[in-house]
Amino acid sequence: GYKGVNMPYIFSFEKLLKKTDFPALMKDMLKLLSKVYDYPVDIEFTANFAANGSFKINLLQCRPLQTRGLGKPVKMPEYINTSNCLFYSKSNFMGGNIHLPIDYTVYIGEQAYLELSEQEKYSIARTVGVLNQKLKGKNAMLIGPGRWGTTTPSLGVPVHFSELCNMSVICEVASSGAGFTPELSYGSHFFQDLVETGIFYAAIFDGQKDVIFNPDPILRKENLLAELVPHSVRLSGIIHVADTKGMEIFSDIVTQTLMCKR
Repeated sequence: GYKGVNMPYIFSFEKLLKKTDFPALMKDMLKLLSKVYDYPVDIEFTANFAANGSFKINLLQCRPLQTRGLGKPVKMPEYINTSNCLFYSKSNFMGGNIHLPIDYTVYIGEQAYLELSEQEKYSIARTVGVLNQKLKGKNAMLIGPGRWGTTTPSLGVPVHFSELCNMSVICEVASSGAGFTPELSYGSHFFQDLVETGIFYAAIFDGQKDVIFNPDPILRKENLLAELVPHSVRLSGIIHVADTKGMEIFSDIVTQTLMCKR
């Protein structure tokens, strides 16, 4: 770690995922459960390994991932104009069918956030909480690096759930280009809170095949941060709040296509 800074230990589970049959078995088990429930499922389980490398999985809990917007298929736009497309993804989102206008977008830039001190990262989280109250009743989208609600600021923005509960859409961006590829919120208790509150969740794996992420349509617009949160001018290089009326988010669960564009 850096001089004088205690770096937290983070489990990678590299041996478990790369050198055992655990991932293959879990994939088969989830595929079977998804088929039986006719929908993706969230599970809780235990896995016990013996000294010889064999293991046993006990399935403790199983529930369908009921997400916002299940219903009629959504007609997706046929043409993608990359200059006005905020993001596009195939097969990397968890949600149902939606077509939703986005009135405001709150965007936290990845590189600028990574360069902050830990104390400053907590300040960002508290400011998001104020914006959450100011934008209540609007169709607002929150986009940020890594995992929302993490307790480890190096992995994302450490907000409390109550600090983003009024958002309509939450996006978590993982980018290998910036060396920032944390585990996102799929299946976590935080994810379940989003689901139960009716917040649409999207994961954006920037740099992967069939993924477009282009924050320019937000950054080209005036930053309303200081107007909404007085005395926050110093954070305007990290948090950008834009009036994005005219922007829409589309998703279709059958084709597993997600898009947000003007």
